[in-house]
Amino acid sequence: MADVKAQAQQRFGQFAQGYVTSPSHARGADLERLLELAQPQPDWLALDVATGGGHTALTFAPHVGRVIASDLTPAMLGAARAFIRERGAANVIFTTGDAEALPFATGTFDLVTCRIAPHHFPDVFRFVQESARVLKPGGALLVEDQLVPDDDRAARYVDAFERLRDPSHHRIYADYEWRGLFLDADLTIEHAESLVKSGTRLLPWAERQGCAPGIIERLQVMLAQAPEAVAAWLRPTCAGTPDAAFDHHYILILGRKSG
Repeated sequence: MADVKAQAQQRFGQFAQGYVTSPSHARGADLERLLELAQPQPDWLALDVATGGGHTALTFAPHVGRVIASDLTPAMLGAARAFIRERGAANVIFTTGDAEALPFATGTFDLVTCRIAPHHFPDVFRFVQESARVLKPGGALLVEDQLVPDDDRAARYVDAFERLRDPSHHRIYADYEWRGLFLDADLTIEHAESLVKSGTRLLPWAERQGCAPGIIERLQVMLAQAPEAVAAWLRPTCAGTPDAAFDHHYILILGRKSG
């Protein structure tokens, strides 16, 4: 497990700036939707786990008292700090931290967020448990992450496709699995929805992780030869060409700690 985390640190340290500028991370209606679901209050203390480029922390900063942006990778955290400081958000604090062993006291936060990151965590249930632990009674955990179909064979094909592009990718979970993780951590699920980001361009997506031409060719083959259930999920277009694209599915799920 330590090796998996070290690999994630190495890769995200290497490509940190690309995640700050990545359109799929920096922009999107999903950021506004997270605000709508969380209903943040001016006196709240919020924690953004695996903050990446800092986009979620920056989105919530104007609506809460303070945000702590945490990430396992120091280089990623440095890129997020520069990005957020450039935009004048003075109420964001930055700290390194492992999502599966959060360095905060029990009952500290009103809100914990985590966006497009848990598929890298070796132990997602531990992350959910830790998030529940650091929440105040009545506080909420709000997660957005990639989603796979319920069919396990199709789900593991999608995982293999993602892992070929980024070896630090661990596992994507289905809707029913996310619900089980929250319930097992004694969080009451108040809301869950899915959304689709259509037309992810394969070449920029692969190049953001520094994929060599041979890897990109294999990704093209996997997209073109996807089994029927996978193709129905990814909806590939122009596979095998420079214009190849596919869909990404996401879950937004909010669970509340009993008060």
